[in-house]
Amino acid sequence: MADVKVYSTKVCPWCHKVKDFLKEKKVEFKDIDVGADKKAAEEMVEKSGQMGVPVTDINGTIIVGFDKEAIEKALAA
Repeated sequence: MADVKVYSTKVCPWCHKVKDFLKEKKVEFKDIDVGADKKAAEEMVEKSGQMGVPVTDINGTIIVGFDKEAIEKALAA
């Protein structure tokens, strides 16, 4: 089973798209609200080098934005 974390904010439409896509695929994930958790936001920037959300971490593979192909590839690995 994949270890999946989605770094997101409540108001980000692309974050909702990533989470809806994972739910459709029946993939369990940890939703981390970087708007409410400063430490998590710092962790996200460290991992991705990006300030923008969503950032998805699938078994250590970092995907910035909503990239269906990259998500599916990381889940299959």
